[in-house]
Amino acid sequence: MELTALYRDDHTLVIDKPSGWLVHNSSFTRTRERTVLTVVREALGEGWSPVHRLDRGTSGVLLLAHGADALRAWQAALAGAEKFYLALVRGELRAPVAIDHALTDDDGVARDARSRVEPVWTQPDPRCSLVRVQVFTGRTHQVRRHCHHISHHVLGDANYGKGALNREYRARYGLARLALHAERLTIEHPATRETLTLAAPMPADLAGPIAAIRGECPAT
Repeated sequence: MELTALYRDDHTLVIDKPSGWLVHNSSFTRTRERTVLTVVREALGEGWSPVHRLDRGTSGVLLLAHGADALRAWQAALAGAEKFYLALVRGELRAPVAIDHALTDDDGVARDARSRVEPVWTQPDPRCSLVRVQVFTGRTHQVRRHCHHISHHVLGDANYGKGALNREYRARYGLARLALHAERLTIEHPATRETLTLAAPMPADLAGPIAAIRGECPAT
């Protein structure tokens, strides 16, 4: 398969999704394109569906299930899972921040949304921070919107960030993608009741720019 599998059993597949890939085509997709779901179904057959979504620009852990029963079971398990993201954000975040800020989707309904953002490191030049974000709800663009809400938008974010700053990081450090990575998912397998910790290493297209940034300014 073209994509890297992190875990697999008869009804479960966990993919390390690269940045730039759509999970699947939808009514919002301007042109039909090759997606994660296309590749999975070509390699493993029909019946696979994503249990959750990652934005096109986001890399990392993506869970898929085979068959309607497995899909429902994994979606129920996801409600109690621990979900962690790594993000490179604008500004110096010096202390953890708990965010309880409702988000409105396309239907106009505001829904509860909770996250916790914790600094991994910060530096003054360029003013940025690597943060780990735990999400307790699953709203559209939750990490990106919550980081924007606390004025620490994710670098490379064309929707909620600042274009001039994104262009600067692209030219100076080679950051040509959204700086957001689904790092880890800890979840109970609905069939075996085993606790699975599914982790994806930071990919080179994000690790490289971060190394360039860190090389320019030592750890603080």
